Amino acid sequence: MTSGTELHIDTPDMPEPRVRETAAHSIPGGLALLLTFLGTLAGAGVTAVGAVLAGNDSVAAGVLLIIGGGLVFLVSLFMMSGLNMVAPGEARVVQFFGRYSGTIRKDGLRWVNPLTTRVKISTRVRNHETAVLKVNDAHGNPIELAGVIVWKVEDTAQASFEVDDFVEFVSTQTESALRHIAIEYPYDAHGEDELSLREDAEEITEKLAVELTARVQAAGVRIIEARFTHLAYAPEIASAMLQRQQAGAVVAARQTIVDGACGMVESALARITESQMVELDEERKAAMVSNLLVVLCGNHTPQPVLNTGSLYQ
Repeated sequence: MTSGTELHIDTPDMPEPRVRETAAHSIPGGLALLLTFLGTLAGAGVTAVGAVLAGNDSVAAGVLLIIGGGLVFLVSLFMMSGLNMVAPGEARVVQFFGRYSGTIRKDGLRWVNPLTTRVKISTRVRNHETAVLKVNDAHGNPIELAGVIVWKVEDTAQASFEVDDFVEFVSTQTESALRHIAIEYPYDAHGEDELSLREDAEEITEKLAVELTARVQAAGVRIIEARFTHLAYAPEIASAMLQRQQAGAVVAARQTIVDGACGMVESALARITESQMVELDEERKAAMVSNLLVVLCGNHTPQPVLNTGSLYQ
């Protein structure tokens, strides 16, 4: 934290989620696949036997076998539709007639009630980079700002049911948080205890991550990292701000030169007085100080003048 300045976090008050992720009831898909496959074979076999019996004067038994075998075959095919392939880094949100039943996170082949609907959601780590935004900073100066965030879905139920489109929601909230950050801080600080976007980007991006977390937690999203990718004055004032920065650098350099020159002059006078090399009255001391400061603070190399007379001529 810069100069002991406390970073105030002003997070929005988001509504509490109405649904939380739970594990859906599922069974290993290999067993379900085997059972449904055997069921389709059995149904097809019974149907074939019924057709043979119906052709051999056993019409009633044949019809019953055909109907029973057909039902077994159709039911097996229907039950087979409950199989789901879940890849690593993916999840399936399960709904039963509109009601949330749970989430499948175990990868591999899983089986659930075929009457349910399953929606695939990626739980992999993602990144989102905003476009370059043009906003005004805390001092009213137009600046250009862009950022990138790293995020992932942690609660699939909230991502599915709390917002319309969680990807678009994260994108919109990221842009909103960047604009909010820009209007709270200046691009350049004019005081020692004032945070600025350019000099204190690390501290301010911490606040950006906290604010984004508060904004997107309703969608079941976790912010892993947030960074600025572009930060500059707007083109219409960039040249003027560059001149101001250059002037500030010149003033700071001149101040350092003057401080050093004064120290050198003071040291020189102290050594001359201590060694009793010459005795200088106040007027000559003032002249010597003036000449030394001109030499030490000047932009050009001084031209030496050889005095062939006395000290007072």
